[in-house]
Amino acid sequence: EVQLVESGGRLVQAGGSLRLSCTASGFTFDDYTIGWFRQAPGKEREKVVCISNSDGSTYYTNRLKGRFTISSDNAKNTVYLQMNSLLPEDTAVYYCAADHDVGAAIAGHARYWGQGTQVTVSS
Repeated sequence: EVQLVESGGRLVQAGGSLRLSCTASGFTFDDYTIGWFRQAPGKEREKVVCISNSDGSTYYTNRLKGRFTISSDNAKNTVYLQMNSLLPEDTAVYYCAADHDVGAAIAGHARYWGQGTQVTVSS
């Protein structure tokens, strides 16, 4: 059974930092692209960043690059999202997603999704 379990979301003040984790099981982690997406209330889901575990390529949404950093620990089957200088507009549910096809993952059409973790940034 494939599972993606996100953790690390919480309430944080603007300007603060958080690190989210996504731990995967049930598939060959090294062969998949893992992505972080987010959805704020009343807004469409958007891609934050994806990482290809096969070659380490990363695919950022440009306006978030610089504050957000993705990394992967293949030994732990875990992908991290380091978020710095958080803004109230970063408030959203953050989802982890995985697909063998990098294009599908980047487009937000990944086969596997986690349940999400809530990040709330107070002003």
